[in-house]
Amino acid sequence: METGNAVKLDIVSDPICPWCYIGKTQLDRALAQRPDHPFVIEWHPFQLNPDMPREGADRKAYLASKFGDRADEIYGQIAKHFRDIDLEADLDAITRTPNTLDAHRMIHWAGIEGKQGAMVNALFRANFVEGRDIGAHDVLADLADSIGMDASVVLRLLSTDEDEAMIRDRDTHSREMGINAVPTFIVASQHAVPGAQPPELWLKVIDEIMDQTKDA
Repeated sequence: METGNAVKLDIVSDPICPWCYIGKTQLDRALAQRPDHPFVIEWHPFQLNPDMPREGADRKAYLASKFGDRADEIYGQIAKHFRDIDLEADLDAITRTPNTLDAHRMIHWAGIEGKQGAMVNALFRANFVEGRDIGAHDVLADLADSIGMDASVVLRLLSTDEDEAMIRDRDTHSREMGINAVPTFIVASQHAVPGAQPPELWLKVIDEIMDQTKDA
């Protein structure tokens, strides 16, 4: 447990990772059922494709290079999982696979303004529902504006290398900790919960934490 009964929940994620989108949705559904949950959430960067060119790549070409003949099968299974949990998505609308370094910078800057969760939501929706290129600066500035950030400041920052090294260092730190797949959820800086877990698991975790608080 942590001071004041708050418990840190660190989430290592990439906004182009479908399982991260699924995992956040499942977590959110659990949190909605436990509005008095103890979690204080912070998002951390992990690039699935750290060597992706900054301008991104054609989606079909990228999937073919990564998965070969299995690309359609793999993404067909992912699309089915979206449908099974009633999560809105349009995978066919995605035409480019972006480099997500700038998206991770956006998540960091949103966090400074207390809007990290809103930015993560906006990025997931832009990518998986609207098929927008979340590596494009104009798209990122528009998303910033949509959650109440200053788009002109965001565009100016994106034109620099501000916080790029920090994002890369945090990504490297996660890998050095042994994280090699996302999403990974770390409860109270101690317990790693890998993968997109169902709401039932999170409800159990929350209830156990809250019971421990009562007994403390």
